[in-house]
Amino acid sequence: MNKSDVDFHLNTRKQTPGKGASLESFSPAEAARVRKYHQGFREYAPTPLRQLPALAKHFGLGQVFVKDESKRFGLNAFKVLGGAYALGRIVAERLGRDIEDITVEELRQPETRKKVGDITFATATDGNHGRGVAWTAQQLGMKAVVYMPKGSAQIRADNIRATGAECTITDLNYDDAVRLADATAKKNGWVMVQDTAWEGYEDIPRWIMQGYMTLGIEALEQLRDAGVERPTHLFLQAGVGSYAGATLGYFAAALGEQCPVTTIVEPRLADCIYRSLADSDGKPHAVTGQMPTLMAGLACGEPSTVAWGVLRDYATAGISCEDYFAANGMRILGSPLADDPKIISGESGAVTTGILEYIATMGDDIKEKLGLGPDSRVLLISTEGDTSPELYRDIVWHGKYPDRS
Repeated sequence: MNKSDVDFHLNTRKQTPGKGASLESFSPAEAARVRKYHQGFREYAPTPLRQLPALAKHFGLGQVFVKDESKRFGLNAFKVLGGAYALGRIVAERLGRDIEDITVEELRQPETRKKVGDITFATATDGNHGRGVAWTAQQLGMKAVVYMPKGSAQIRADNIRATGAECTITDLNYDDAVRLADATAKKNGWVMVQDTAWEGYEDIPRWIMQGYMTLGIEALEQLRDAGVERPTHLFLQAGVGSYAGATLGYFAAALGEQCPVTTIVEPRLADCIYRSLADSDGKPHAVTGQMPTLMAGLACGEPSTVAWGVLRDYATAGISCEDYFAANGMRILGSPLADDPKIISGESGAVTTGILEYIATMGDDIKEKLGLGPDSRVLLISTEGDTSPELYRDIVWHGKYPDRS
């Protein structure tokens, strides 16, 4: 490993939870409401929380936990949580109903479709979000049109099309694909369902972020079932920041001053949150141009306006890193020590594991600044499985993206 391949910034603007950006949207009460909705899907079950004691010992840490989102709804990634909740809110509002007072089964009924009329949902995606939106639209008997950025894996497009959705791989980067989807939706009278927000478009992205809180509420309950009251440290990967903002927002709202030390991790080619945290003006900053990072799900250049306030005020630190850290994380989780469980984690899901290994073995200065040590209880979230199986094999079997040391 090379220390120049990691950039670290300690967030000097960090606030005590509740004294910065509002956490009202991410309260435990809202999280419970969201999970109740998700429980209405037949496919719902809490994803496993894996404990890795041998890895923790190797890293000189107290405990390491990994929440395995490859098991979510049979779709191999967590993103469906956001899309499913947002579509439910959209249809419920068209019916003049509260999401708490309507069941998923009712939303599925032909009578519901007659009442709300034909709806086409449009979105842009690197893969997992679009698949979640398309799958949910299929469940509700509705349509979806999905746009993907240049370089997207064909199998991810095929998985989206398998739900009956239209899917196009464009020649654009992610942020321009979002703009294309939005313009096309406006032209055709479709409903834009995007997991990023901008001025004038924030309600649906907020609902998507709230959907992700099911993951957080499960994780905290599972930790407590394992005898751990709370994690001391949380590592979250970020694209536009919606998942990271929602997860951090929930932990900050639920735990207050005991919110874990939270580090946001991004690929160097798409590190808009890191750059925004590091800039002295406290404003979100974009990364432009093509972003050919291995971590396709994180290849986003413009921070979500809804997520940014939460990340700005409650994240402890930001990390920007080269792609091989994600590959290392995939290999570490796929080749466990001793009796630790094996976890199949995709490139965007495993980068936090790769970074934790670096900090534990080479990043003494970062380790000290984050307060990581033998009493630390670390929570990582593997946000996806092998959503591109051929790429997974190239990395884990054949050593693609090797460590540069």
